[in-house]
Amino acid sequence: GGHGTLRTDEFYTKTAMTAKLVAEAGYFVVSGGGPGIMEATNLGAYFAKKSNKKLLDAIDILKKAPHFTHKKFHQQSIEVLEKYPKGGESLAIPTWFYGHEPSNLFASHIAKYFSNSVREEGLITLAVGGIVFAPGNAGTIQEIFQDAAQNRYATTGKISPMIFLDKDYWTAEKPIYEVMKKLATPYDYGKMIGIADEVDEVVAFIKNNPPFETDKDGFVFCDFFCK
Repeated sequence: GGHGTLRTDEFYTKTAMTAKLVAEAGYFVVSGGGPGIMEATNLGAYFAKKSNKKLLDAIDILKKAPHFTHKKFHQQSIEVLEKYPKGGESLAIPTWFYGHEPSNLFASHIAKYFSNSVREEGLITLAVGGIVFAPGNAGTIQEIFQDAAQNRYATTGKISPMIFLDKDYWTAEKPIYEVMKKLATPYDYGKMIGIADEVDEVVAFIKNNPPFETDKDGFVFCDFFCK
């Protein structure tokens, strides 16, 4: 999702809650490592197995510096880390390509790339368990089609779920969802594309649509799905 998403935005909170639930369900959470939706992702994983009340309190602390250009942006993050130490693990993979974007402080592991194209391809390839697409713009939309191509051609040997968070955004404001469904309908990955407004729905879709193995042409192995 968007790097410029404010900490005060409802989808910052929804993303953090989604990542928290996903981490608690046993998935390892990965983000692009920057601010906005990426920070919310690592923040949610950090608060896995802590209460929702504590996560919401942390977001209230972060809201005092809502955008990454705020002079106290990292100071508020440090305040959260000091108040709530020993968080859950996650991975952040930012890039020097976007030098104006600070890396967020909530990931336990970080890998930083000079080449943004290698970074994005690596992130999508790594996310075999699925990807949640929160509201975003050009970078996010580019990654949606990269993920679709990996699923279509079974790059990793598996087809993984793709779930869009916010029906209005992805069907009206940025109507990518219908395009994706039309692209994917003839192929196996068509049934792995979902859309939802609520956090519980997003997590349920990921859990109910685990990745499945394919051959290199994108056709399902018969010992898994053929009748």
